[in-house]
Amino acid sequence: MAFQDYLPYYASGKVVPGFGRGSKSLGCPTANFPEEVVEALPTEFETGIYYGWASLNKAIYKMVMSIGWNPFYNNDKKSMEIHLLHKFEEDFYGKELKVIVLGYIRPEKNFSSMDELITAIKSDISIANKSLDEPNTINYKENPFLNS
Repeated sequence: MAFQDYLPYYASGKVVPGFGRGSKSLGCPTANFPEEVVEALPTEFETGIYYGWASLNKAIYKMVMSIGWNPFYNNDKKSMEIHLLHKFEEDFYGKELKVIVLGYIRPEKNFSSMDELITAIKSDISIANKSLDEPNTINYKENPFLNS
């Protein structure tokens, strides 16, 4: 099976601290899933950038998510880093986060500079935002998985 055959993909877990660079150096804060959620991904799931819906504290948000090793930072552990398309005033470590992954934006890749990475992140967010307004994806916002 190809990774697209696993979409939509449902995942949930408590938000754990990540690498501490999303907000600080990239201007893109992320919520990170614990290792056991990352390890539960099907082996066919490709690394890269995805989009979908997320539920946090009974509210539903658009999200873009990176799955992989983040080659720009040479990570040695695979991660699932979720950026909710909403501005939060505080961290939400320890809160339950649920996601429905609906689509794939691009493969994971390395970047030659921080500016190039930030430009790609902004493009990913724009693609996710537009894609989640499409009729075939907007309906997932009402999915019982997110609302339970």
